[in-house]
Amino acid sequence: MWTTPGKLRDKGIIGMNRRNIRYIGRYNSRKLYPLVDDKLKTKLLCHDHGITTPALIGTVMSQFEVKHVTNILKGHPGFVIKPAKGSGGKGILVIEHVDGSAYIKPSGAHLGREDIERHVSNILSGLYSLGGSPDVAVIESLINFDDTLTQYTYEGVPDIRVIVFQGYPVMAMMRLSTAASDGKANLHQGAVGVGLDIATGTALRGVQFDRTRHDHPDTGHELASLRIPGWGTLLELAASCYEMTGLGYLGTDMVLDRDHGPMLLELNARPGLAIQMANGEGLRPRLDLIEQQPEGVDATSRVAFSRRHFARRAELISSADPTPA
Repeated sequence: MWTTPGKLRDKGIIGMNRRNIRYIGRYNSRKLYPLVDDKLKTKLLCHDHGITTPALIGTVMSQFEVKHVTNILKGHPGFVIKPAKGSGGKGILVIEHVDGSAYIKPSGAHLGREDIERHVSNILSGLYSLGGSPDVAVIESLINFDDTLTQYTYEGVPDIRVIVFQGYPVMAMMRLSTAASDGKANLHQGAVGVGLDIATGTALRGVQFDRTRHDHPDTGHELASLRIPGWGTLLELAASCYEMTGLGYLGTDMVLDRDHGPMLLELNARPGLAIQMANGEGLRPRLDLIEQQPEGVDATSRVAFSRRHFARRAELISSADPTPA
């Protein structure tokens, strides 16, 4: 379905030009980009600020070290290997468990030692990095995501993206992996995006491949019943990333670990705009309101403001409840 620029403007939808010039260019100092563009630097920064992230197993920084990668992995039943400077989920390899000499992905595919070494070597060469620059392979422990979310995802960990502007959470969505996305929470690869009410953490609407969706395509579970546990804590974690990085316009990607609660996966100084489609609403009115607020407000108060002013009524209808959630 096609629309016009005027209709998009009326709905408060912002495009890439406005995002880049009005918000990223104005509120994000370029000297701060390395803090979030490099996942290893982000992880160390989080450690200094007491923010929980997946445990670091090790790093591989040179081609000489590639042949020793399996030694780093010994004793770890599952792990994730990712490029420090990657983007869009590219180059992330998830190993769910190890069976003898076989490394098994969530899909059930078996990889050998040579496959692991080749993947790490490709990361180091810059195959997945921003601008193709030489990179570092980061190895993290596997996330055991909250059991309440099992029916909403397929062969992958669901994550939560929150856009934070001037320290205020302004819009959120959960990304649910699917068979089409190969178990990755990437909307462009076919994951389902579910808009979340900032006030309650409940599902508002779902989309996949730019079309509305009411259930998960693989599990068949309805999306209307989705509610994020510990929502207030998660929002405060997202809001605190403003002080941690100094970036005014920021995308925070988080997961819910069943043992450790909300965890920060990574930060993005240039977050995408698909979150507007998942929410069925534009960012501009919320960003305009935030720009009118005074400086020096603490994170708890900022979260309370967002939950009060950005509350929404869901479009999804649960089969257990004939009225919108």
